[in-house]
Amino acid sequence: MSEQHKPSPASVPLQQGHRTYHLVPFEVWERQKDQPAYLPEMFGQDGFIHCTDSLDELVAVGNRYYQDDPRTYLVLRIECDRVESEIVYEDPQQIFPHIYGPLQTQAVDAVLSVERGGNGRFLAIR
Repeated sequence: MSEQHKPSPASVPLQQGHRTYHLVPFEVWERQKDQPAYLPEMFGQDGFIHCTDSLDELVAVGNRYYQDDPRTYLVLRIECDRVESEIVYEDPQQIFPHIYGPLQTQAVDAVLSVERGGNGRFLAIR
């Protein structure tokens, strides 16, 4: 892992049973869901998997970064206890954990649908 892809030294321990969420295009998840591990499209550039602990915040993230992307999106609900890679909060609010390595597909305990408006706006997670 290069220096730019190492987590910051400030790490907050996760509570047992903690869950987090990850937004993924349908076809990207479909290609990897039966594999032992998942990596998002931008992992090579980012060096980690972006997650969010709040579904409301996930809708906001979708609108901020993916509103112009017409692909169908899904949300992976992740059981953090089952993730082998390091999970680190690097934001002051501690609602955006980063997973520094592959996500074991067996750690995904639910796949949720994303409701979008005609203009691509993310509306809700179901």
